[in-house]
Amino acid sequence: MSMTKQAILGEAWVSLGANKMRSFLTMLGIIIGVASVVLMLSIGQGVQNKIQDSINSMGSNLFIVLSGSASTGGIRMGSGSSPTLKTSDAQEIAALNGVVAAAPALPGNAQVVFNASNWATQITGITPDYLKVREWHLLSGANINDADVRGATRVAVLGTTTVENLFPSPDEAIGSIIRIKNIPFEVIGILESKGQSLEGRDQDDAIFIPLTTAQRKLFGNQFPDSVRQIMVKAESEKVMDKLENDMRDALRAAHHLAERSEDDFNIRNLTAVAESAQTTGEAMSLLLGSIASISLLVGGIGIMNIMLVSVTERTREIGIRKAIGAHESDILLQFLLEAVMISLTGGIVGMLLGCAGSFIATWTLKVQTDVSLVSIILSFVVAAAVGIFFGYYPARKAARLKPIDALRYQ
Repeated sequence: MSMTKQAILGEAWVSLGANKMRSFLTMLGIIIGVASVVLMLSIGQGVQNKIQDSINSMGSNLFIVLSGSASTGGIRMGSGSSPTLKTSDAQEIAALNGVVAAAPALPGNAQVVFNASNWATQITGITPDYLKVREWHLLSGANINDADVRGATRVAVLGTTTVENLFPSPDEAIGSIIRIKNIPFEVIGILESKGQSLEGRDQDDAIFIPLTTAQRKLFGNQFPDSVRQIMVKAESEKVMDKLENDMRDALRAAHHLAERSEDDFNIRNLTAVAESAQTTGEAMSLLLGSIASISLLVGGIGIMNIMLVSVTERTREIGIRKAIGAHESDILLQFLLEAVMISLTGGIVGMLLGCAGSFIATWTLKVQTDVSLVSIILSFVVAAAVGIFFGYYPARKAARLKPIDALRYQ
């Protein structure tokens, strides 16, 4: 007579409880495996989130056009060292189809002073479109406007890191007078925090001033209209390949370059760089998960070995059950349930340990982690699958024992 499913489940539970230490050691491999998977996936997801935050902070569909390189005595100085870009180049680019805005910029570094505080930071001369291109919003105050650029006014918009290092309280910043290279500037705005860039630079450690002010009063040189870079925002990712070619053609024509002459500028697709970084993060997350999954495989093999030993030890018990009417399906289901229960119990414990490990890593090591619902569900499903896969062979072996052979077993 076939046993009910409730009875089979009860028998499986009793059998596991009769050998508590063996059951614990069997599920230990699953506990370690699931905990490792959850922890590694959370670290990988945290890295991906950090990369995505950096990508989002840059803005979307971006190009950066850099001025060319200068050579002195055979030594090439690198991109941006030669004043080959002008404000008029940004106007040429802005007129192209597919361009939302083009913002010339002139970055440099200087010491900033406010009362008794001072701070070394990056100073960038910009036009009003710069914040639009970067999708950078104001926390308070106002942006630099066209009148500031036309009049080369001495006003400044500050990043949050600079504010924190110059002012006792952010509320004191707006309207205050800071000195850059001993030139007074009025603070008119504070920007929202952007965080770190892809290369790890603090984007909030910055001050922005009108482009003409930077050109004429702060970083003056023999090329008064020159800029070091132009930030360009495209309408969509679809037009970026064509737009890159159009920008190259427009700049070559504006710079009167001969057909065989090299470009005296560099165009970089920041969106492509960001996508490459995202792909790298996803690959690392997959690698971490794959490495951790090896311990699940080891745990599954452990389950199979222990279940084979259990079948051998309980051969007479199996013979008696089959002699009094138990079907092969009953024996198969009981041993399979034992394997699945070990896996699921170990999976739950491992999942809790993995979540705890993720929290501890974030709290003590300052490693960014993110335990997602997907990783929890995945580890739970994998634990059940390991139990079924590695428990099936011992369960089938037990179910196929002939009653007479099982009863004769010593």
